[in-house]
Amino acid sequence: MEVSQMSSGALAFVGDALWSLQVRKYLLEKGIQKPNDLQRQSIRFVSAHAQASFVRLLEDREWMNQCEHDVYRRGRNYKSETKAKNADIVTYRIATGFEALVGYLYLKKEMDRFEELWNLIRDEMEKAI
Repeated sequence: MEVSQMSSGALAFVGDALWSLQVRKYLLEKGIQKPNDLQRQSIRFVSAHAQASFVRLLEDREWMNQCEHDVYRRGRNYKSETKAKNADIVTYRIATGFEALVGYLYLKKEMDRFEELWNLIRDEMEKAI
């Protein structure tokens, strides 16, 4: 199936897994090894609230091109059957849009663009650790 034809839910599913793995790898590289510390730190960067703040950063920097913004918007507007545990519905939907964007970049094999996204957000993460 063509990536651009995949559902936003499918893109977000992949994006969620990839983002979580990227954050966990980063935390290990920072020397964090205790499971409780890893979990606490990863929640700060994988939660719906964190991902919504990353979208604000991307929008403030006008980082997304039109195609990426369309993918994000479709993900944000996706009517998920799951409910947010620790976030309001608006924050949860913004985070779903972010995850859809991450999944899209990965599945389209746009790894240079994914690295740009990661580096921009990682720099913000550095300030928070």
